Order: sequence, then structure tokens, then C-alpha cells
Amino acid sequence: MAELTELGKNACAAKYILQKLTTEEKNKALDTAANYLCDRQAEILAANESDLENGRRNGMNPGLLDRLKLTSDRIAQIAEGLHQISELPDCIGEVMEHFERPNGLKIDKVRVPLGVIGIIYEARPNVTADAFGLCFKTGNAVILKGGSDAIHSNIAIVRVLQDALDVCKMPRTAVQLIEDTDRAVTAQFMKMKEYVDVLIPRGGAGLIRSVVENSTIPVIETGTGNCHVYVDRDADVDMAVKILMNAKTQRIGVCNACESLVVHRAIRDRFLPKMAETLKTKNVELRGDESTREILLDCIPATEEDYGTEYLDYILSIKTVDSVDEAIAHINRYNTKHSECIVTENVQTAEKFLNEVDAACVYVNASTRFTDGFEFGFGAEIGISTQKLHARGPMGLKELTSYKYKIHGNGQIRG
Repeated sequence: MAELTELGKNACAAKYILQKLTTEEKNKALDTAANYLCDRQAEILAANESDLENGRRNGMNPGLLDRLKLTSDRIAQIAEGLHQISELPDCIGEVMEHFERPNGLKIDKVRVPLGVIGIIYEARPNVTADAFGLCFKTGNAVILKGGSDAIHSNIAIVRVLQDALDVCKMPRTAVQLIEDTDRAVTAQFMKMKEYVDVLIPRGGAGLIRSVVENSTIPVIETGTGNCHVYVDRDADVDMAVKILMNAKTQRIGVCNACESLVVHRAIRDRFLPKMAETLKTKNVELRGDESTREILLDCIPATEEDYGTEYLDYILSIKTVDSVDEAIAHINRYNTKHSECIVTENVQTAEKFLNEVDAACVYVNASTRFTDGFEFGFGAEIGISTQKLHARGPMGLKELTSYKYKIHGNGQIRG
């Protein structure tokens, strides 16, 4: 507990330094950090290989191993994310609203940092750098609690980031990592309301539920991804197959991957065989309802549990429907409010789907894999928020801010 208290005190001290930095100072540090990640990738990859070896030895599933794995290309993308963040407009100090009262008071609503952000996440070492970049640009100090599966990778990345901050004469404590992997330490971290202003969990359903239920710190809830692709009766079959293939198999271990397919009965006979043939090249296991199995004879029967499962694996559940209304009802029942897609050439049907599906991101004729801060032009993301408070969808810079009111008067007193 003494170590956590020290981290908390350090972060609180750092946040008051960070909130005074100029945009130019922040951008220089971010670009330096990006360059350091590339220059010192050998030590990061060596540390990551230790984590991967431990994961393989412990039987980690392929989807989670993919989340854990770093490569030269992935490090380059992480670095590019930091460069992009440095190029984004600095929202801190932005006047969100200005108004004057009849008594002459002039009131500005101004964007400010949240303060100290705590992030608890699992085997995703890219989050370490992404979280630092977004928090730093918005003048927030960050305390990271990564999972034990990625501990060596996280230590290496934080060391590189802190060394870059040193060179730029910035406080190393702008980013800190809790290196103790004991779950009791995580539980203690969730109670540090005196030092941490906001807590953000990023990982599986169990982690998120634990943080939401046990934290005394305000939580921004990121969500799991039981994402759907709905192939409408008016869909372009070739486009639908291409989108589904990408959404399901491009990376299976991510929250914006498709886990369930919904198909209009009118297009079933033309679409399902072509879809199955294509997904067979990736050895995707298909689990479908009775109507699906009339066409795909080797399809496994789907259960109620299948429709609500985030597989993170080469498995796809399939549901056949008779209308867009039935598709929307099915999706709203089983989804996790993350990302949903319709493939259709019918503009009215597309608009209905956009308006009535309850999710943070709703697509027409595009893969759900685009739900990502980098792809949205945010540089990176803290996570995908599936709740409906101030942050929803990919969380970039503005989602890591609050605001204050600045009031100018000339002697007014209240009667």
C-alpha cells in the first residue's frame, strides 16, 4: 500500500505541472517518445517475447496471444499514433461556451484536464503507450495497472517513455506503472479516490465488471464487443462476404471483431454458401439456427449462449431473420452496445438501422473493425466506451477532459 500511495502522490504532483505545459512542449515530448519507441524497439521486443513465451506455456488462447504480441510494424504503428496525437489540436483551454448574464457577469466554460487517470487493462501492451500519449496531450498524469501477462512488455515501454520525458525535462511521473501483479494490489488501487480522479478499465468482461462493482473512484466503462454484421435482403452479396471476412478474421482477439452474423431470409440461399466457402479458408467454425442449417448442412446448431458470446476466436454464430425489424431486435437483445453493421443497398433500410440499433458505433457497408481511435483520426484511444455518459465510442482527447467555469465580473454582489 505504501508503494501505491507514493505513486498517487507523485501523480498528483505531476498533474499540476502538466496542466501548465504549452502545446509546443507537449508535442515535443510526444514526438520524442515516439522516436524513442522505434529506436529502442529491440529491448521492447525482447521483453515482449518473454511475455509471449509465458503465455504459450500457460495455454493462452490465440486471440489473447495476438493482443499481447508486438512486432516491429506494431511498434511503428504505436509510434505513429503518438506522432498523430502531437499533430492534433490541443483542446485544453478551449472555450466551449461563452455567455453573459443580465447583471454583467461574463462566463466562459473552458476545457480542462481530468487530473490523474488510472487505467487497469489486460494483455495489451499497446495500451501502455496509447494511454500515455492521450493523457499527456490533455495534461493528465496516468497510473497504469497492466495485467501480469504483459508485465515485461509494459515495464520496458514505460521505461522508454519515462526516459523520453527526462530528455524533454518533463516529470517522469507523468506516466507510472504499478509493477506488482498481485490482484490484491489491483483491489487497493481501485480504492485510491484520494489520488485518482477517474478509473478506466480496458479488457474482458470479468475485469470490467470487477472494476465497476468494486471501485470507489468514478469509472468510465469500456465494453466487450459482441458485434454483429447484418446482411439485408438488398445487400450486395460480394460486398457482404468481403466485409464479414474482414470483420471476423482480420484480427480475432479484438473487441471490434464480428462475433455474430444476422442474415435476411430473402438473401439466405445466395449469401450463406458463398460466405461459408470464404470463411472456410480461415477455418472459422459456424454455429447457426435451424434456417441456417437448412443451407449449410455441416453447420453446428447455435445455442442461446452462442448469440451472447464474445468468442475472440474463429467461431461465428448465425441468425436468420425475416425483416430488418427482427434483425434490429435480435441485435439490441444480444449486443454489448459496441459496434454493429448493416450491409444493404437500400437507403431507407440503412437509415432505419442507424437510428434504431443501440450501439456506440453503427456502420453501413463497412467493417466493424474501424471502431478504433487511430482509424477515427484520434491518434490512439484509451478504450471504446459503451456507456452513455460524457464518453461513448473510441475515447480520444476530448473524452479525457472536464471543464470549469471562468467568471469575470466588475464588482457584482448577490442580493
